[in-house]
Amino acid sequence: MHQTLFGDTPSEGTGLVQDAPRLAPPPRLRRPDRSQALLRPCALDDLLPPGHQVRTLWAVVERLDLSAFHAPLKARGEAPGRAATDPRLLVALWLWAATRGVGSARELARLCDEHDAFRWLCGGVRVNHHTLGDFRTGHGQALDDLFTLVLAMLMGKGLVSVRRISQDGMRVRASAGDGSFRREQKLEAALAAAAAQVEALKAQADAPANDERSARRRAARERAAADRQRRVEAALGQLPELKAVKAKHNGKRSGRPPRASLTDAEARTMKMPDGGFRPAYNVQLASDTGSRAIVGVAVSNLGTDQPQSQPMREQVERRAGAGAKVEEHLMDGGFIKLEAIHEAETDGVRVYAPPKRTTAQPDPYAAQPADTEATAAWRRRMGTVEARAVYKLRASTSETVNADLRTYRGLGRFLVRGLRKVRCAALWSALAYNLMHFGAALVG
Repeated sequence: MHQTLFGDTPSEGTGLVQDAPRLAPPPRLRRPDRSQALLRPCALDDLLPPGHQVRTLWAVVERLDLSAFHAPLKARGEAPGRAATDPRLLVALWLWAATRGVGSARELARLCDEHDAFRWLCGGVRVNHHTLGDFRTGHGQALDDLFTLVLAMLMGKGLVSVRRISQDGMRVRASAGDGSFRREQKLEAALAAAAAQVEALKAQADAPANDERSARRRAARERAAADRQRRVEAALGQLPELKAVKAKHNGKRSGRPPRASLTDAEARTMKMPDGGFRPAYNVQLASDTGSRAIVGVAVSNLGTDQPQSQPMREQVERRAGAGAKVEEHLMDGGFIKLEAIHEAETDGVRVYAPPKRTTAQPDPYAAQPADTEATAAWRRRMGTVEARAVYKLRASTSETVNADLRTYRGLGRFLVRGLRKVRCAALWSALAYNLMHFGAALVG
């Protein structure tokens, strides 16, 4: 009989006792070792490969005339004071930020310390979010002229034309919440409370501060109180305009008193693409159907597109320069206004927009009682196969541009407040879009 170590335990393989499971060996893992030394290039120019897009962007910016951005600078010659940050650098930073969907000055300042492409642009120059934020919205006219200059360069190379443009309105979420809207009575109460707080803080200013930190905190509270008072006053200042808009609709809108936002007085509640209503701005974009370049940018707080077609056409022709004329204007049904179509057609502009079908007039292409000879010609033209083929270019142009700006250029939501600043943000995004699509051609 086979002897075992323990007499009562059957031998291995008898089938009376299951074999013990064998443990798997531990997995082989690549673990981080942050104590190891790295050999990194010392020159900032070695951080990026030669064909990196930011190098192309910088090459384009170097070719631009930025004298309008230099005009306000006070640090000149041997005069005392700290040297100013080069506007060329700040323009390049905001353009590159727009190409990456960055719309926050604080986030951009962080990237300048942590991201190689932004560090390469800075070249060792330190920037903070105050400088970046002030520059983005502080040069509205110069930025508008820069957009026109880039458009002129693209047209000079034969890359862009304004003969046929497509226009569309894009509602972009404002930096304000639904709960920030108040009616006149509550706004007046908020103004009285804000004014009382400002006076109370002024009275405390006469008392000596315990230390420097307390003085800074007191100054910050005073600035915050004064800012709130200004915002409430701005909201009250918008009420006459809102009342006039409600009266113009002759009761078609709600009879309740108008409301204005304490956060962004110029924002308006608009119907968004998902069917909901939220505070927003109406960004109007005109694009060349051949190249899909943006040739016109406008921002309003109107919830309708109807009055926007003629001003946009005039803007595009002004930017394009003498001799350039819009011959064909594509737009969706939201822009249809018989007076505007009549004026465009009589001015030699062929309008491509779908006529509305009504219960009284089931055939939208037949002449209507209110039609002039020009608007009747527009209806007949839209009933042809050729006109419908041209109109299809509107969706493939405007919808593509809108999606690009929303997804990649930071126009998903505005992070600044007020029409002036919002327009600057829209111009930065549109300018970045054009340079990213045509920048290589401008350098070559």
